[in-house]
Amino acid sequence: MTETLPRALGVRPGGEQVADAVVRGRIVRYEDGAQSYLPGQQGQVQVLQHQVTIVVSIEIVHVARNEILWESQSVTGRGEYAPNTQTDEVARTRAIEVLVQQIIDGAQSQW
Repeated sequence: MTETLPRALGVRPGGEQVADAVVRGRIVRYEDGAQSYLPGQQGQVQVLQHQVTIVVSIEIVHVARNEILWESQSVTGRGEYAPNTQTDEVARTRAIEVLVQQIIDGAQSQW
């Protein structure tokens, strides 16, 4: 996210002491749960698809004015993966892409 977000917003990353704005975020929730499954033999379950959900609280602050330019307490990103052929990293990457896009959309809606 630290690589993608600045590029997508058209800004350069830098130290807080020289920044015009600062992006602060906190992961509020992380879940990796079965979304699709089939009943198996003897009470077992075959999981076909998992979903990773990442929820963040985020704010973009104008440093000089100490003013919040945009904030959201629950930006949510989701990604899916098939546990028999993929790892949760695939879903995490997709969830982060969705988060970045939502942050961009939110920030640009205020400009």
